[in-house]
Amino acid sequence: MKFGGTSVADTDRILHVAKLVKKKFDENNKVIVIVSAMAGVTNDLVQKSKKISENFPADEYDALLSSGEQVTSTLLSAALQDLGIKSRSWLGWQIPIVTDGDHKNSRIVSVNSKILNDCLDQNIIPVIPGFQGLSQENRITTIGRGGSDASAVAVAKCVDADFCEIYTDVDGVFTTNPDIESKAKKIDKISYEEMLEMASLGAKVMQSSSVQTAMINDVEIYVKSTFTNNPGTQILSEDKISYENVITGVAYSKDDAKITLQGVKDKPGVASKIFKPLFDNNIVVDMIVQNISADNKKTDVTFTIKRDDLKKTKSLMEVLKSELEYDSILADDQVSKVSIVGAGMITHPGVAYKMFNALSSKNINIQVISTSEIKISVLVDEKNTKEAVQVIHQVFELDK
Repeated sequence: MKFGGTSVADTDRILHVAKLVKKKFDENNKVIVIVSAMAGVTNDLVQKSKKISENFPADEYDALLSSGEQVTSTLLSAALQDLGIKSRSWLGWQIPIVTDGDHKNSRIVSVNSKILNDCLDQNIIPVIPGFQGLSQENRITTIGRGGSDASAVAVAKCVDADFCEIYTDVDGVFTTNPDIESKAKKIDKISYEEMLEMASLGAKVMQSSSVQTAMINDVEIYVKSTFTNNPGTQILSEDKISYENVITGVAYSKDDAKITLQGVKDKPGVASKIFKPLFDNNIVVDMIVQNISADNKKTDVTFTIKRDDLKKTKSLMEVLKSELEYDSILADDQVSKVSIVGAGMITHPGVAYKMFNALSSKNINIQVISTSEIKISVLVDEKNTKEAVQVIHQVFELDK
């Protein structure tokens, strides 16, 4: 059972969570609990680090940020003990949860299951802070924002849990954001592949890295609300789902920016020269479009990156101008990506037409398109995001 920041936002909510855990335990389940920091605590710690130094050491940054989850895990363990349940908190380094990679964005490589299994054998509920681990150099690391989900999936895998339940402040995964479309419906079952696409395209319920880990290790996940008794959404393998709808959901992201290099000389190696400096600087490129001129001499290259990387990307492209000999560079950070996701589209023709026609009916211009087997994404003007999501949601009858 993993509880997010809003679920443990204050002591009253922690006491409520303790009762939920007790209920599960009283149903003869062996339970392990993973907790996030209280809502807002991690952001507060980040601000404190910035006031100390703009170049706060990465290893100390991780030690600082991991303290938020430590507070929550001890409070919840004490709350469980007060309900008459044997429990104790375990920090990541005590188990240990071993990580690899850079500070601030490490990945879990192993979890020592012995301590956890010993607890379960003695009917002791371990309460573990998510988001943290231990490096090979014996330093505390953090797993990136949203890393508590990754912690939960990794622990579920290592003890061969029947289920991994992710508790949050919403009833599950919806066909789109209910704040954008009031007719959005809760999805009962969604495949790992679809959830992975939804998460990577802007759905905030789960981090894509956590879904990927669950998919690789076949860990079934339930996303459910801490505050209601609704059954939530089950994330599982595709072969356990029968598809009634062609499209499962509509996702959107407003953290994209678009770069266009106009009048690039069309010759072998140009694309490599454009994207190599982005690779070298760890800048993720998403959508790419290349338009060839009629005389095959020049081309326009358009691609999208995260909005936070726009300034750096533009500088890198300007450095390349003499080498690439392009005419001009255009940058636009007022765009958003709207996507449809659904394994059903593999066997149903006309999905792209239906999506594009819906946008056309609202005079919404499509700037860039990218596709996969189960996804179609379009880039539109940011001011059209809400209308685009609503019309697509309606035309695919996701409100029914």
